[in-house]
Amino acid sequence: MSAKSTLHEGWTVTGDPGTPAAAEPIPATVPGEVVSALLAAGLVADPYTDEGERGVAWVGRRDWTYRTTFTYEGGDHDGVDLVFDGLDTVARVSLNGEVVGESANMHRRYRFDARSAIRQGANDLEVAFTSPYTYAEAQRDRLGDRPNAYDEPGNFIRKAACNFGWDWGPNLASAGIWRDVRLETWRTARIAEVVPRTSLEGGQGIVDFAIDLQRAGEADLVLVCTAGGHTAVLPVPAGAGTAQVRVAVDDPQLWWPHNRGGQPLYDVSVTLRSGDEELDSWTHRVGFRTVELDTEPDADGRPYVLKINGEAVWVKGVNWIPDEALFSRVDAARLERRLRQAVAAGIDYVRIWGGGVYESEDFYRLCDELGLMVGQDFLFACAAYPEEEPFWSEVEAEARDNLARLAPHPSLVTWTGNNENIWGWHDWDWQEPLGELSWGAGYYHDLLPKLVAEVDGTRPYWPGSPYSGVRELHPNEPTHASVHIWDVWNQEDYAHYRDWRPRFVAEFGYQAPPTWATVRRMTTDEPLQAESPSMLWHQKAADGQAKLQRGLDAHLPPVRDFDDWLYFTQVNQARAIRLGIEHFRSLQPYCSGAVVWQLNDCWPVTSWAAIDGEERLKPLWYALRDVYADRIATFQPHGEDGVKLVVVNDSAEVWNGVIGFWKCTSEGRITGRALLEIRIDPRDTAEVVLEGQVAPAPGEFLVTGREDFPRATWFTKEDKDMDWATARFTAETAAVDGGVAVTVTADTVLRDLCLFPDRLDPDATVDKALVTLIPGEQAVFTVTSEAIAASPELTAALTTKPVLRAIND
Repeated sequence: MSAKSTLHEGWTVTGDPGTPAAAEPIPATVPGEVVSALLAAGLVADPYTDEGERGVAWVGRRDWTYRTTFTYEGGDHDGVDLVFDGLDTVARVSLNGEVVGESANMHRRYRFDARSAIRQGANDLEVAFTSPYTYAEAQRDRLGDRPNAYDEPGNFIRKAACNFGWDWGPNLASAGIWRDVRLETWRTARIAEVVPRTSLEGGQGIVDFAIDLQRAGEADLVLVCTAGGHTAVLPVPAGAGTAQVRVAVDDPQLWWPHNRGGQPLYDVSVTLRSGDEELDSWTHRVGFRTVELDTEPDADGRPYVLKINGEAVWVKGVNWIPDEALFSRVDAARLERRLRQAVAAGIDYVRIWGGGVYESEDFYRLCDELGLMVGQDFLFACAAYPEEEPFWSEVEAEARDNLARLAPHPSLVTWTGNNENIWGWHDWDWQEPLGELSWGAGYYHDLLPKLVAEVDGTRPYWPGSPYSGVRELHPNEPTHASVHIWDVWNQEDYAHYRDWRPRFVAEFGYQAPPTWATVRRMTTDEPLQAESPSMLWHQKAADGQAKLQRGLDAHLPPVRDFDDWLYFTQVNQARAIRLGIEHFRSLQPYCSGAVVWQLNDCWPVTSWAAIDGEERLKPLWYALRDVYADRIATFQPHGEDGVKLVVVNDSAEVWNGVIGFWKCTSEGRITGRALLEIRIDPRDTAEVVLEGQVAPAPGEFLVTGREDFPRATWFTKEDKDMDWATARFTAETAAVDGGVAVTVTADTVLRDLCLFPDRLDPDATVDKALVTLIPGEQAVFTVTSEAIAASPELTAALTTKPVLRAIND
């Protein structure tokens, strides 16, 4: 029987001669990276606080060597392998002084034959990393420079692009053994790879196992394959290294996104035997479902409609970046917290962006279990990539490895060739500097679709995000397939989302700083200001603060202090994305989905995220929960000055009911009422143009009642121009299990009322935000925090600024 033992203990790391730190060995955690080891040893400052990132900039420009000693007991083995699930990135692996393998790709697994080097007893294992800059710059000099969105050589090394810094992330281009390492021993033969391809045929769930074997001789073997309690046995004759086995499961339950149905998963296994001896085994879980991507041209252009089990799904998506800049810090528990936050916000689709990594098994397993669809980019982002060797072969090996590794997961529904590179070739002044140089087109249009069909064969592939469907058409053409909308954040007010009529929005976003407690983690600046040095260091977007200010100037009253700035920018982010998604949803089925940039952060930073780098919810998260609800009502412009109410039913049931709304003055006095009887079929929309006494005049606003769907509002003027009364209310607190309930009763209009308990307890959470009330209405905020509940002073502070805020306070 094969045996596996992890090699995670006793590691040290040493810098090359002349390193500013760690010229002598220091302890190193494996999986891990050099920056984490230096930080644990107290040799560098925290790169996440103030401008600490500057203090580790030298790390990526040095060579590093990891070493450990392990014991091998020997035995009658035909195979002894060192297996690395992730080496970051350019490494030479030596065992007892003998080189057994090399790596040049962070994104693939490596298996090195150790038989000639290993010895019984103690063994010295060394992994020597070359500086990623040394390698990438040498490749750039050899092949000729190519455009990149950043002045970094990250497109000349198969390493996460965001390691070299991004407009939301730090430059921590370190090195390390970033995933598991182990010693594997085996006799006679082993299972090298299993790709279980699932399908549905005639009421059965089919699992077609494609199995690769590694042999040490010519023995006859037997494969025993199971799926859902059904078994198939296949003799494998001497010399055969591959096998195909089909297992059928009767009447399988289907896997669905969480808002469409259940997530039944079936155990599958492959056992390799020789006579009565079990040599090796492989186990996983699969789900049965079909996936289609409808991009057939229609009268309006080209749709981009994702279908699961034959049903069109309106995608309620987010973009995903690595959840930590120091990747090894991310464990299964952290991923589960993040993905459960996504589900709680009504999100059903997570796009793994091409500048990060292929995520861990835990990530996809959790998405399988939680019913989150995954769109997976191949790892190319915002740059021209060379197609010459060694890169072509590395990309092929990387793609084959990850296509096979991720094949079992029903949550994985699409593969996409790259992020913005086809767009870049068209629009970002690449063509003249590139001349005849390769830039990646061969990957996106030839190699990757061939490999997806060959290795996977069950999921659709799309050449790029964005991409319009044919090479001759501009890749970001709104009427054709997927688009990215970035002119709004970069150049225009967020109301201009309504100028777009997209078929599918794969990226759009609006910035805000993180929560108060996270701001205080990332900066010690005093006084704390929007333009203080560390606040600016943690704003990586070009002219980011100016763009935030442009948004404030367009919509909100002047800020008086940092507390105003923090609250107003967070509200503006939430409003911008809500406006965009409500508009896109009002266009369905013409528009088939929206994927917000972005769900998460990898460190404390001002960014487009809904959940900040310390795992705290920004107001945007609460806005997503509202706007991604299955049933929503939204006021939308109609004609030059008119208004219509669009009602969207994305549930599986008919929506029969009454929607009531009021027309109000800025004082909150009701001047008009309407009750609309509705009957909307499942997955359908309806709209009503507002006329007569319910059409708002300048200075008035519309608000739906306290219904069983998120409240809809429409304002005829911006807050800065509305004649709001200064906020007046009463607030009462009461103890509840694990925290405090805060009941706010409005005496005036309260606009986007928020409660920020993290100002009192960094671990505190609250159940709602962005609540608009008219006089006489109440809202109850439930704060979870034992620390606040135990302190009368902190409990009292829940009812006053800067913890409790309204735009008109």
